[in-house]
Amino acid sequence: MTKRALEIRETSARALAPSLRSAIDPFVVMDVMREANARQSAGGDIIHMEVGQPGTPAPRLVRETVARAMAKGALGYTDALGLPELRERIARHYREAYNLDVSPSRIVVTTGSSAGFVLAFLALLDAGDGLALPQPGYPCYRQIARVLGLKPVYLQARAETRFMPAPEDLSVAFRERGARAVLLASPANPTGAMLPPDGFARLVEATPGWFISDEIYHGLTYSEPAATALSFSQDAIVINSFSKYYSMTGWRIGWMVVPESLARVFERLAQNLYIAPPTISQAGALAAFGAAEELEAYKAVYAQNRAMLLEELPRAGFDRLAPADGAFYLYADVRGLTDDSESFVQRILKETGVAVTPGIDFDEEEGRHFVRFSYAGPFAEMREAARRLRAWMKR
Repeated sequence: MTKRALEIRETSARALAPSLRSAIDPFVVMDVMREANARQSAGGDIIHMEVGQPGTPAPRLVRETVARAMAKGALGYTDALGLPELRERIARHYREAYNLDVSPSRIVVTTGSSAGFVLAFLALLDAGDGLALPQPGYPCYRQIARVLGLKPVYLQARAETRFMPAPEDLSVAFRERGARAVLLASPANPTGAMLPPDGFARLVEATPGWFISDEIYHGLTYSEPAATALSFSQDAIVINSFSKYYSMTGWRIGWMVVPESLARVFERLAQNLYIAPPTISQAGALAAFGAAEELEAYKAVYAQNRAMLLEELPRAGFDRLAPADGAFYLYADVRGLTDDSESFVQRILKETGVAVTPGIDFDEEEGRHFVRFSYAGPFAEMREAARRLRAWMKR
């Protein structure tokens, strides 16, 4: 091949290379689920404890409402910020659940909470800005941040602080490490740990920049209700979703509460990035608020699963668990069993048929010592998973 031909090939290869911003890590839990599904399709007896997805369908009222909406015909675009009646109903939810007066004009309906994170990061931060993130934490926080050119500033949470950052951690992140915003979830993924109201207030007060609160697991707590960041600051950005408590993961519908002064900022971004949230999913979301009895029955199953696993997992050798205040996760320290959580969960899947998630998905530094169990499935399956794990660990 001539020198010129080599130069053309080299230039073409560079021209057709993917962007640098696309070079992010995979969402490991989705890789685990793909492998588990492949084994299941091949006839394997698989129990899913990897993905944070309710094993229950959307409530009956939601499905019936959507069926009627589909029968009516056209389902065109809504306003970029969502159906007015849905925004009003979400505002009413804050009065009922938190005794807070939130104007519907501050509600932004989104295509799942994922779109909420994208909108928040774009509205509040510029490329190169720091975003403070607790570790362990939901992995897509840091990956979305990286795609958008932000700099993750990690707050290494510790067992002694219930896997939550301390106010002094936030102070250092903002004043010395370049953070301009912090994103915090309570209850948290992957730990299930939840901040008490006074601790939550201290963190909000210690934040000299934007405070973004992921409240997707509100409604799924097992002693005290979760507090919202809006109780401590009207400038907080709240992100929530119909995926978890409302059992509507595949519907891809969520919401945000933003300061009044930023509503138009979020609207312009939403118009250009998404046009509007899915209309049919918005119809279902509006109906979901009328399905409290069925949703509480779903939650009772999670509570039963949680109580059983808090007894059975320690018997199987998983006896170092993070506080399980809410959500539907148990985060286990397995450093006495392995220092490679990824290969450890691969063995568990291969040898027991139980799919769980390695901690490296949630914590780039310490995650090799942890695994996460999701107990969102049916009780019989969770009990069988515990039995298999006990038998496997004995072997």
